[in-house]
Amino acid sequence: MEFKRNILITGGAGFIGSHVVRLFVNKYPEYHIINLDKLTYAGNLANLTDIEEMPNYTFVRADICDFDKMMELFKTFSIDGVIHLAAESHVDRSIKDPLTFAQTNVMGTLSLLQAAKLSWADSFEGKRFYHISTDEVYGALHFDGTFFTETTKYNPHSPYSASKAGSDHFVRAFHDTYGLPTVVTNCSNNYGPYQFPEKLIPLFINNIRHGKPLPVYGKGENVRDWLYVVDHARAIDVIFHEGKIADTYNIGGFNEWKNIDLIKVIIKTVDRLLGNAEGTSEKLITYVTDRAGHDLRYAIDSTKLKNELGWEPSLQFEEGIEKTVRWYLDNQEWMDNITSGEYEKYYESMYTDR
Repeated sequence: MEFKRNILITGGAGFIGSHVVRLFVNKYPEYHIINLDKLTYAGNLANLTDIEEMPNYTFVRADICDFDKMMELFKTFSIDGVIHLAAESHVDRSIKDPLTFAQTNVMGTLSLLQAAKLSWADSFEGKRFYHISTDEVYGALHFDGTFFTETTKYNPHSPYSASKAGSDHFVRAFHDTYGLPTVVTNCSNNYGPYQFPEKLIPLFINNIRHGKPLPVYGKGENVRDWLYVVDHARAIDVIFHEGKIADTYNIGGFNEWKNIDLIKVIIKTVDRLLGNAEGTSEKLITYVTDRAGHDLRYAIDSTKLKNELGWEPSLQFEEGIEKTVRWYLDNQEWMDNITSGEYEKYYESMYTDR
């Protein structure tokens, strides 16, 4: 079958990536979507069972750091677009193992960039390399009403955010040096279905379900801007097709919450849906020592994206949290497979390293 476009989506078995893959496969039957994922702990093909048999979808297990493999993929599938989400993304893990974060996030991105540059050497016309980054590269904000914009100076405070900042710089440098058609976005905290359960919202939903402690860093005063993952996927779609080459767009939810306030909303929602009396699970809150380099506040200004490309969040936070909690409670087998590690054993029996 002849396809109009052949798009490589990296990290497509992960949380955000699986939503982007699903959107593109369903919305663009004329596109061939190649989902590349290493299937580390955070990658799970159970996130994509609903589209795995679609004729315009192909899964490839590979490591973005394997440059020869990347060159092979570009040639085999005639890749003309890249949406790059593959990354190590958990701050706590980066503090314990910064080398892995530098290898995957910086060198892996560089491997992809070089493969794209060489594969598209005859012409960059109609090509695009879209790199998804994070608001954490900007550092931290005070409680002064300011927001991160596309021109905010980079000031990363953790090995994770430093590795993402490095990858962002390489993407922009490949445009400035070689003319590679690139675009970069920096997004706020995502939430929604299929998120790996070490992250705050699914972790707390699962812990409430099992009556386990809810660990809150410090006093829970840290503030984050929360974006429903399906809205993020919609933004990626718009930017991939309509964003300006060599430009940057911030993607946020216009939705700031203190961690402790967010946690109380989660508790209230889970208790209600489980049939518990209101406040039943508040006793599970346990305050723990704050982690090193923990930024106080992140807040994204998405005005540029709204004004130039017409995107804005579709869900109010209360609606998004309700949908999210219901999904995790309705998909307890998915959660249990991950927390038990069964999904990793399955992939190791199904695939061999290439």
